[in-house]
Amino acid sequence: MTTHMLKRISIVVAVLLATILTAPVAADGLIVIWDPPDHPQPQHRHHRFAPLEVREHHVNVTIDDQIAVTQVNQTFYNPYQQQLEGMYLFPVPKGVQIDKFSMDINGEMIEAELLDADKARKIYTDIVRKMRDPALMEYVGQELFKVRIFPIEGRSEKRINLRYTELLKRDSAMTGYRYGLSTEKYSAAPIKSLSMKVQLNSAAPLATLYCPSHEVDINQPDANHATISFEQSNVRPKHDFEFFYGIDDSKTSGLGFSVLTHRPETGEPGYFMLLAAPSLHLQEQQVLAKDIIFVLDTSGSMAGKKLKQAQNALRFCLANLNDTDRFDIVRFSTEAESLFGELTSVSDARIDAATEFVDSFKARGGTDIASALAAAIDAQTARTDSERPFMVIFLTDGRPTVGTTDAQAIVDVTTKKLGERTSRIFCFGIGHDINTHLLDKVAEKTHATTAYVLPDEDIEVKVSNFYTKVDSPVLALPKMTVQGAVTFTAMQPRELPDVFKGEQVVVFGRYSGSGDAAISIDGNLAGAQRTLVYESAFAPHEPNSEFIAQLWATRRVGWLLDQIRLHGDSAELRDEATLLAKQFGIVTPYTSYLILEDDSMPMAFRDAPGRAAPKARREAGKRYGEMKSEESGQGAVETASRQRNMQDARGLVGAAPDSAADQSVWLGVQKPQSIARKEPVQFVRGRSFYYNGSQWIDSTITDDEQTKRVNIKPFSDEYFELIDQHPDVAAWLALGDNMQMQLGSTVYNITEVTP
Repeated sequence: MTTHMLKRISIVVAVLLATILTAPVAADGLIVIWDPPDHPQPQHRHHRFAPLEVREHHVNVTIDDQIAVTQVNQTFYNPYQQQLEGMYLFPVPKGVQIDKFSMDINGEMIEAELLDADKARKIYTDIVRKMRDPALMEYVGQELFKVRIFPIEGRSEKRINLRYTELLKRDSAMTGYRYGLSTEKYSAAPIKSLSMKVQLNSAAPLATLYCPSHEVDINQPDANHATISFEQSNVRPKHDFEFFYGIDDSKTSGLGFSVLTHRPETGEPGYFMLLAAPSLHLQEQQVLAKDIIFVLDTSGSMAGKKLKQAQNALRFCLANLNDTDRFDIVRFSTEAESLFGELTSVSDARIDAATEFVDSFKARGGTDIASALAAAIDAQTARTDSERPFMVIFLTDGRPTVGTTDAQAIVDVTTKKLGERTSRIFCFGIGHDINTHLLDKVAEKTHATTAYVLPDEDIEVKVSNFYTKVDSPVLALPKMTVQGAVTFTAMQPRELPDVFKGEQVVVFGRYSGSGDAAISIDGNLAGAQRTLVYESAFAPHEPNSEFIAQLWATRRVGWLLDQIRLHGDSAELRDEATLLAKQFGIVTPYTSYLILEDDSMPMAFRDAPGRAAPKARREAGKRYGEMKSEESGQGAVETASRQRNMQDARGLVGAAPDSAADQSVWLGVQKPQSIARKEPVQFVRGRSFYYNGSQWIDSTITDDEQTKRVNIKPFSDEYFELIDQHPDVAAWLALGDNMQMQLGSTVYNITEVTP
């Protein structure tokens, strides 16, 4: 390829690399093309500098204790007829050892080079200068593996295989692995085949396995080995793959605990994540005997498919009761009827009788919810051995129409009858004609949960899956305290839930102070009151594991909105929800109202010409008002389900409750067209940025007399000097070449427009 053809550099395929990590991170490779074609680009192009496609991206990882070997197989496709020349770049963290690299180039071996971070930075910034595209700034600070590629034949594929080894970081008993997957910005088309497989081998028993970034399959054949995997097709990944595993050092308790922290600034409260999981192979005597009441609505509205599915679900639950359990069944319509009238032990004869009782159900009559709940609580009142866990599975498809019909009165009576007794009333609302406030308040009072079965969902599947999770309690009624150098606040969930065999409890919260602390958990373990103590160190500054803050904020906002929905609005709830929604970019139809109404938002965001502010405010205000007032109907169920999902969020995928299109509608902005990222709200390196139709605006900008404003042209000498002085801004600048951000008391306006 001749030199006169070298016109410009275009970035073809890249993966976002988050630069604050718990474990060392490697990013997926990218290709820089020399001499892009002049003819029109394919119609499906995603980015003006992305003429190639990623056809396949397969990653296989083997982790032996803390040593991770990663094998990467990528296939790029040149959609043009022309032959191209380029350079393959693979950003890597410091300390990674490249073991093997292979590429098919006319059957010849090619030379590759591993550059340190300083030399790599020059390559990145040179490309950014020539391209006038800041996306590569996200890689600043990483070392670089590079190799020249020629030729890249037209209408052909180029396969690249790479293997590297790294030592993973272990924080106390928790170890993390991460791999860059965010290719959505640069691939000219969605990835046709994407897969990730991690084979984990541990000398010590594994306690906790947690993936905050993706919904993965976890197969654990024994206590020392696990396989973590997922496969997708025709996708543009949004998050880097991240996985954590904890070592079980409990020895005798049968429960493993792990704690991970994040603290971006010294002196500010930090964030923590606590994982609690039973050992894989618990002894039978370690599973607690439980008391359980199944309560089913058999009113006329349950006729047909709903009742049949509910009956199948109850049959499944009955067939899977443990031998040491006690149970009863209450069916209710115009009145409530108990099968045994008391909790009874499991036996073949009683299971047969219960099955016949379920088979006899007919859908008729009204809905007396108050009597049904009273019958379940009376069974608990009659118990003489109150140390056994007591739970109720309550299914209804309607609002109360018989007996006490006022929802709040039913909640008050139920709460009074329970008194100091510890019960878990798990509610299932079927369809849209239910009172969500009633079910949610009952579940809230008993520290349980509500699940909603939508009209197109299968009751049997949903209830059966839930029961499978709760049929074997291991630790009941746990209470957590912390002693030592730190204090816990704002836990989500607010109280530690029961721990069940095969399940993992995830708790997020804030902590103040720093140093060593002892976390004590008191509860019923193996039939006796026990105190488990877990010692951990809480750092004064820990920039890694930023996802902890995001997930805590998502759960917290979900809980705050639920408090507003169920118990009424207040300035304290609104102010905290507004602050967190703005800070972490948590945009829903309800938080957008709080964000839009927040007078502290930067003026450039509120008054940008591209925004349909009045319409957005009206729509957001309407949805916010409906959230507070609607108790029944499709909207109420969707709201309750959305906020339940937020409160239970375990991963970054689930933490984004609305699509980019929804964000655009509720914020009243246009989706960015000439920038790499699609969503008009981005949370990057601890800050949220909002796209106002023309610029990215830092949500932390303050408009006061002390604020100094500085204008800098993108890709100028001053632009790169700013990055040299403040390396952290590189990740923010990677959003685009037109933005405002604040550092200290200075607001930097990055723009070509001369004020």
